[in-house]
Amino acid sequence: MRASDCRRLWGRRFRASLWAHALVLSAAVCACAVLHAAEPAAVLVVPASNAVVHVGAVLPPEVKAARLGAWQLVEVGQPATAIPAQMAAAVAADGTAQEGRVQLVASIPPRQGAEEIRKFRLRPVGASAGDKGAGFRFQDVSDVSLGLWEGETPVLVYNHGMVTVERVPAKDSRRTRACYIHPLWGLQGEVLTDDAPGDHTHHRGVFWAWPHITIDGREYDLWVYNNIKQKFVGWLAREAGPVAATLGVENGWFVGDKKVMIERVWMRTYRAGASERALDIEFTLTPVDKPVTLVGAPGKSYGGLNARYAPREKTLITVPSGPTKQDLPDTPLAWADLTAKFKDQNARSPSGAAVFVDPGHPDYPPTWLTRHYGILCVGWPGVKGKTFEPDKPIRLCYRIWIHKSAADTETLKDAYDAYAAGHKAEWKPED
Repeated sequence: MRASDCRRLWGRRFRASLWAHALVLSAAVCACAVLHAAEPAAVLVVPASNAVVHVGAVLPPEVKAARLGAWQLVEVGQPATAIPAQMAAAVAADGTAQEGRVQLVASIPPRQGAEEIRKFRLRPVGASAGDKGAGFRFQDVSDVSLGLWEGETPVLVYNHGMVTVERVPAKDSRRTRACYIHPLWGLQGEVLTDDAPGDHTHHRGVFWAWPHITIDGREYDLWVYNNIKQKFVGWLAREAGPVAATLGVENGWFVGDKKVMIERVWMRTYRAGASERALDIEFTLTPVDKPVTLVGAPGKSYGGLNARYAPREKTLITVPSGPTKQDLPDTPLAWADLTAKFKDQNARSPSGAAVFVDPGHPDYPPTWLTRHYGILCVGWPGVKGKTFEPDKPIRLCYRIWIHKSAADTETLKDAYDAYAAGHKAEWKPED
């Protein structure tokens, strides 16, 4: 190599090195800025719990945290308790990404001997663009479906486009469906959900739909895609990190080509623990230009969030009062769980998934329909129905709590209490 070539090559490497160091220094300065921007310093206050508290807490306006870089929560008075954290998009009242705001995401394990209220300081661990995407990753599995993995482990598939079930007759409205989660995997590698089962071909994994929708005097049925359909409009966010993965999507309810409802959905999947994983789902529904009336199925109350489970045996449904052998129609519940031995070849022992309702949910607790053949249905606003006005967002929050083995009533209650504790997490000035 000629001397002039060597000088040019060395010069490029030197400039690249300076640029790389400048990036790291800039990110580190941004990370440290969070500590100086908040005066007085803010601490995250979280109720103590017997189970992992998964938190998504919007940072105070005065705290300007860098989205890149590694973060941790350090418990006040317990310097050895350092919990990995990351930053994610904050959600505005209309379901869009809130400009200029971020939220901290973390999974706080229980600590023996903890006080009723635990406090945590936010601290930077370091800053590197390489941190982005660690742990979770999104990848297209088809032109209509987006998959999520944690490392090499599949977590879920979100079907944003129209999926066609070939065995359903071409003229049947149940032949196509969109905007739902399937498959959803359990922690043994088993598939927990079903799509288009023979007994109810309109059921579709984890989905949200209403059987009675009235607009301008005419009734529509989103439950079986009759004369109204959910369609993908665009992505709001797609963020994969070491603690959680966040997917934000905007859909619409369409009558022909006319959009009658804006549907914005945020899904946050937390890193799996030894025995559980949490998937949080937040909906914001906004009628477009005419009032929309939603009504649940008479005498049953389905209409809202639903989870249809895969083929299984020895099904056990548990609710706050304990295990039940009876199907429960139109029954107020804070949560319900289905545990079974799934027929998936990866299922070595009974496992399952519960559906939790946010304690701040409208008309809490809402009414449900539970069926031992394999579906849990949150029914809201229920059999009496409600009418919603244009441009007034409706916010609904839930958790799908996946457990690796059979879960008894006390374990489920602890997990639900931890979910409620996460909703109470808030930033306060440090004493």
